[in-house]
Amino acid sequence: MINKLIRLIRKITKMILYTIAKIELVGYENLPREGGCLVISNHIGRLDTWLGFIMANRDDVIIMIADKYAENPVLKFFGDAIDTIWVNRDGGDIRSLRMAQKRLQAGGLAVIAPEGTRSPTEALIKPKSGAAYLAAKAQVPIVPIGLAGTEDRVVKQRLRRFRRLRLRIHVGEPFTLPPLPRRDKNQFVEESTTEMMCQIASLLPEHNRGVYADEARVAELLIQR
Repeated sequence: MINKLIRLIRKITKMILYTIAKIELVGYENLPREGGCLVISNHIGRLDTWLGFIMANRDDVIIMIADKYAENPVLKFFGDAIDTIWVNRDGGDIRSLRMAQKRLQAGGLAVIAPEGTRSPTEALIKPKSGAAYLAAKAQVPIVPIGLAGTEDRVVKQRLRRFRRLRLRIHVGEPFTLPPLPRRDKNQFVEESTTEMMCQIASLLPEHNRGVYADEARVAELLIQR
């Protein structure tokens, strides 16, 4: 039942999205068709979540949404129907991370924005540590994605003028993190978080790289590509 509902929602959403937007998709072959995988991306607009849901194109997608949206009874109903993990992003939500870890290790695919919220600057901001902690614990491949053109401001402007959106989705190559060490965990998570954000930044236009624009690691990744 859950799989059928996910497919139906994906089909309807995809039909609407491709009607209102022209989408440039780069590196789609980097997304695994099966097996546990953590997809990480920047978060600059409300469309981001739907793009990740559509792109995954898998029935075992793990949907993680801020629990404040569960206050809406309609969203709560559909969220529960597709087995959403409701996340408290105001604090360390260990319970949600453990649920996500279990599903990842069972072969599911999760899409998460390390920043934890939409960027008010339309560029990368300092992230939270949950994504790196989850990746290290689950030990699954991490696939970075850079999204451009989904800014709420831009979306509203173009739709009001009846102009199609121009969205760019750049999927990077998978990478992994070492297992979470017993010692110096905080330092490990901090360094891993920086690596994850630099991977995302290297897939974005320069004006969207935000606080990671001048990171040496971003320049290194750009040269490699």
